[in-house]
Amino acid sequence: MTTTNPTPLTLLGLGAMGTALAHTWLTAGHPLTIWNRSPHRAQALTTHGATAAPTPADAIAANQLIVVCLLDDASVEETLTGTDLTGKDIVNLTTSTPDQARTRATWAEQHGARYLDGGIMAVPPMIGNPDTGAYVLYSGNRPLYDTHWRTLAVPASTTYLGENPGHAALYDVALLSGMYGMIAGITHAYALLRADHIPTQDFAPLLTSWLTAMTFTAPKTAHQLDTGDYTKDVVSNLAMQAGADTLLRTAQDQGVSTELLAPFVDLMKRRVADGHGDEEFAGLVDLLRTT
Repeated sequence: MTTTNPTPLTLLGLGAMGTALAHTWLTAGHPLTIWNRSPHRAQALTTHGATAAPTPADAIAANQLIVVCLLDDASVEETLTGTDLTGKDIVNLTTSTPDQARTRATWAEQHGARYLDGGIMAVPPMIGNPDTGAYVLYSGNRPLYDTHWRTLAVPASTTYLGENPGHAALYDVALLSGMYGMIAGITHAYALLRADHIPTQDFAPLLTSWLTAMTFTAPKTAHQLDTGDYTKDVVSNLAMQAGADTLLRTAQDQGVSTELLAPFVDLMKRRVADGHGDEEFAGLVDLLRTT
C-alpha cells in the first residue's frame, strides 16, 4: 500500500518483525527513524533511507507517530522510561496480555501520550504482501487510529476493535489459542500414523480437508453461546461422542501419549456427567471458566 504525503514515523525495535515493518514503510516512501538496542541491526535499513537514532529519546523526539515492536512489556517500559512522550502517538505492537495493554495505555496517557495497542496476526514474511491475508488488530485511542490508520495499513490491513486498549491483545491471544489447539490435534494425529510408519505427506491432504470441513463448528458454537441455547442445531451430541475413549485406547495401543487429547475428552465426560449429554461443545466453555 502506498500513500500520498507519507507520514514520518519512528520505529523502536528491529527484530524480525520490526525489520519487516520497517522495509514496508520505507518502500512506501515514509520517512522513518529507527532505533534498536543492538545498533548493527539498523545498518541495512539506513542504506534504504532510514535514519538511525542513537537513543530511544532521540528516536521519539524525531516524530509524533511512534511504533514500538519490542520483546515484551518490560522492554517497552524500559525503553520508553525517561523519554518525553508529551504529544506523542504511541502504537505498541509488542505482544502483551490484555491487562498489560490496559496498564500501558494508562501509563502512556499519564505521560502525555495517546496510546493504541496492536496484535499482529502474521509472521514476518507475510508483512507487506496483501495476498497473504496478514492483518493487525488495534484497540485503544480512536482519534489516534483515525489519524494514522493509512500509515498503519501499509504493512498489513487493519481491524479496529474499540476503545478498550486490552481487546487487541485479547483477540490476538484467543486467535493464537485456537491455532495452537488445532496444531495440537495435528501433532497427535501424525504421532498415531508414525507408529505404523505411514507417510504423513500422504495423510496431510485428508487431514486438511477434514479440518476445513469441521470449521463450521466455530460459528455454530458462537451462536449457541450468545443465545444461551446450547442444544440448538446439535448434530452429534456429547452423549454420542462417549466413544472418545476409543481415541485414547488407540493412542495407547500405538504407543502415543494421550496428554494432548485426554484433557478435552475429560471435559466432555464431565459435561455429560452433569446432565448435558444433549449438547455439543458450547457447554465446555463454561467448564473452562474459573470466574
